[in-house]
Amino acid sequence: MVSKADFFKDIRNGNLEGVQAVLKHSPEWVNSTDERGSTPLLLTTYYGHLEIAKYLLESGAEVDAKDGSGNTALMGVCFKGYEEIASLLVKAGANVNHVNSMGATCLIYAATFNKIGIAKNLLEHGADIKATDARGNSALDNARMQEAQEMVELLEHYM
Repeated sequence: MVSKADFFKDIRNGNLEGVQAVLKHSPEWVNSTDERGSTPLLLTTYYGHLEIAKYLLESGAEVDAKDGSGNTALMGVCFKGYEEIASLLVKAGANVNHVNSMGATCLIYAATFNKIGIAKNLLEHGADIKATDARGNSALDNARMQEAQEMVELLEHYM
């Protein structure tokens, strides 16, 4: 029997076969958490493992599960920049307007880290352009602070 620590190691390392083998015998682990409060989906998307993310969603992973800071898998890919995974999560029903413990949204992260493709996808799927974080800054405010002109233009277009 594989330990939960080994299961999460397989996720971090992108070992799809290992993840499949574990979930075949312990399907309840699909929404378990590691020592830091991350679910398999949160962790695999953070590391950019698209195929494992697909498998986890097919296996019943909660698309909007949160880590200890209130971040979802979609929030993580918004600052990492994994466009394919962001699209997968949005198609799976991820909440594009989820707010974490800092008041940030997916769009705020995409704008702050200048992830144009992800920001477009979020906006096309109803992201709240007027949402502000705990400091009172919107996605547009963050894009301006980063001097990300293309992002500023995109967000202004949706205002």
